[in-house]
Amino acid sequence: MAPPKRIVITGIGPITPIGVGKDEYLEALLAGKSGAKRINFEDYDMEQYRSRIACPINGFELSDFLEKCKDFKRLGRTSKLAMAATKLALDDAGFNLEVIDRGKGKIDYRVKDIDPYEIGAIIGTGGENMDICEPYFRKFLEHMGPRRISPFGLPHTIVSSVPANVSNKFNIKGKCLTVASACASGVHATMEAFMQIQFGKESVMITGGAESCITPFVFGGFDALAAMTKRNDEPEKACRPFDKDRDGFLMGEGAGIIVLEELEHALNRGAHIYGEIKGFGASNDAYNIVAPDETGEPLAKAISDALDMAGIGPGEIDYINAHGTSTIYNDVTETRAIKKALGKAAYSVPISSTKSMTGHLIGGAGGIEIIATLLAMESGMIHPTINLDCPDDECDLDYVPHKPIRKSVHKALKINSGFGGFNVVLALSSFGDGVS
Repeated sequence: MAPPKRIVITGIGPITPIGVGKDEYLEALLAGKSGAKRINFEDYDMEQYRSRIACPINGFELSDFLEKCKDFKRLGRTSKLAMAATKLALDDAGFNLEVIDRGKGKIDYRVKDIDPYEIGAIIGTGGENMDICEPYFRKFLEHMGPRRISPFGLPHTIVSSVPANVSNKFNIKGKCLTVASACASGVHATMEAFMQIQFGKESVMITGGAESCITPFVFGGFDALAAMTKRNDEPEKACRPFDKDRDGFLMGEGAGIIVLEELEHALNRGAHIYGEIKGFGASNDAYNIVAPDETGEPLAKAISDALDMAGIGPGEIDYINAHGTSTIYNDVTETRAIKKALGKAAYSVPISSTKSMTGHLIGGAGGIEIIATLLAMESGMIHPTINLDCPDDECDLDYVPHKPIRKSVHKALKINSGFGGFNVVLALSSFGDGVS
């Protein structure tokens, strides 16, 4: 049997509530910047909502990234964020893009010097393009039928529209699909893209995650679950992972798209390599549609499987980017899982929560958090967990409170979990480290 392919990350495209592009994003992470602010839904009384804060991206326009097209107005915001982040990631990876004028005001792109069937797109998102889905459905109910529904409504609301729009815009003709596993979607998608390069025909995969669901229904659904913070008068202090006074997560939006590439393909074109995916683990709690298995056992199994596949010992991990949602149950469960998987080594590894600053991007969370992990490898700086003033007694590991720390990061874990019991873990290394 041929040896497994080595798969590296050569491009990153973060669009987040605290920064767009890798330089602005890293600066904000290390500064401990919060993207939290009060929000308002037009036509809805915000007093109905117990939580009235989130981490939106203000001023985002797809035309700031791509040639403006008349079809932009039909797209959902999640698709737009994914398309913009893909442009950032492809540019960052050093690919040259050729403009395709398809006529009638439609402008697309093609990656030059590579067969379009050699590139695929597997992108994670937790839901549909809810910003257009909800108004379409409301209009359907108001008019008691489809007469006022746009024929473009359904194709652009369904969950598969996100990678489909990315593939259409960039002439990507390899494998294309959505991975939807709630808040684990972005890392799950990256795992699937890794396997596609291993066993498929593609040399390059566009992956990561995107999400924009700060919408009346979705936000209201999480509010009804009492899953979100109600610290409305202190938005920037509301998200408090691992703190004893945490009271729920803070919703965010954005996209984190990364370019995976087969090693030889990357080396042949002289690409910059951020890091290498060495292994992964995935499991399901099979316990509850919302609450995690509080023993942490299934998540611990996913962590151990990622380490085993990577050939990395528990004591070799330099950094863990946690799921770290700031919910009552997740933070304790994740801490238990890390202890079970790493044993005594759990107490010496720095762990931080990107969500403490960006909020929870749901399906987009994994993508921007993989990027945060890669930036820690690049910079030798680990971003903090902000607002960790009084650690929960059961959360007794090193969560890098308040300020960043300087440390060489060669081997790292990225952990994500999601409603439905989904757990997924990536083992990452800086290029050249670990088992070859």
